[in-house]
Amino acid sequence: MDQNTPREQLAATSQDAVRTALVVLALCFTLAVLGRGLSESFTVFLKPISQDLGWDRAQVVSIYSLTWLISGLTAPLVGRLFDHSGPRIVYSLGLLLLGSAFLIAGHAQQLWQFQISIGVCVGIGVAFIGNVPNSILLGRWFGPRLPTAMAVVYSAMGGGVLALLPASQLLIDHLGWRETYQLFGFAALGLLVPLMLLPWRLFATGSPHVLKKTDPHFIDHGWTLLSAMRHHAFWALFSTFFFTAVGMYAIAAQIVAYLIDAGFPPLQAATAWGFSGVVLVFGMLGVSALDGMIGRRPSVLLSYAISILGIALLWLLQYYPNIILLTGFVVCFGSMMGSRGPLITATAMKIFRGERVGTIYGTISIGSGLGSAFGSWSGGLIHDATHGYNALLVFALASVILGMIPFLVVPALRE
Repeated sequence: MDQNTPREQLAATSQDAVRTALVVLALCFTLAVLGRGLSESFTVFLKPISQDLGWDRAQVVSIYSLTWLISGLTAPLVGRLFDHSGPRIVYSLGLLLLGSAFLIAGHAQQLWQFQISIGVCVGIGVAFIGNVPNSILLGRWFGPRLPTAMAVVYSAMGGGVLALLPASQLLIDHLGWRETYQLFGFAALGLLVPLMLLPWRLFATGSPHVLKKTDPHFIDHGWTLLSAMRHHAFWALFSTFFFTAVGMYAIAAQIVAYLIDAGFPPLQAATAWGFSGVVLVFGMLGVSALDGMIGRRPSVLLSYAISILGIALLWLLQYYPNIILLTGFVVCFGSMMGSRGPLITATAMKIFRGERVGTIYGTISIGSGLGSAFGSWSGGLIHDATHGYNALLVFALASVILGMIPFLVVPALRE
């Protein structure tokens, strides 16, 4: 019996680690749903704010662009703060900023007030509860299974869009956009207290099995941010994040408005794009599963091909607005919205493993924030300049193709 005791203790410890890992995964998923859903809900607020305050499309989209610009620029700070202060501080600051930002936005009258609240504060808040802290925390519990875990968390983008876009439209229709923003603010602040009471010391420790067995041949090469920036893989991943985000967010920022202009009712347009959250889950998990079956590079290239098909279907929608084309667009474009993120994240964290991986990955993530901001802002300018969407779709298509190129030509990403 004494001989079996260590085995029983080891099994119990292993089971506890698995349960804790699943709790951490569920927590990261929930925070990602909240952050992504609240930030993406701006696509529903775009038309009401524009009509109520008399602003053109580029002015209103600049708020959304600033959100993702600030989110990207904040990513290195998030990684560094996570490395030094742990997840409790990072996640709590994120919810505090989000709640305060929406309460302020509910009373905003001037463009600069929206830019500070929804642009700056929401951007920082999303970064503090988003992919950078989630990927670092999950890496401590899932190790080589990080791509699958990150695919689950990235699919929260879809869950947030599915839950909050139609809900936002309904709340705006019944309460008004200002009251809806205030409701969002109180909800975010209400979650702050239970979040702070969670056992963060346990969560931050990580699984001893992952820490010891992730890679028996692993050597910490002592990566620093400067040494990582001298490596071609750093800039390849940065450019992939940047150009892909430009292409996707040039469209995503205006998709609900685009569908309304194409002839779909507002609630149907918001709900249709909200259902991209359903297919996104399958896209995320499907691409991650293919990663293990056919390899990372073919999986990523296939995801880009499907995104390009989705853009083509969206172009046809303005001439032939029907449910079949709308469904095809939502399935193709929506399912690949961010589907490459888990694989790019896992690639970065594998190449630059070490004590400073949070800072390095956070800096690479600036590319995504810059691309999201530049893409959405440029899309607004292109729409106002051309009074249509064709030039915008060409711009998005070219950007997505540029995002794919590093996986075709860069040695570190081809392997």
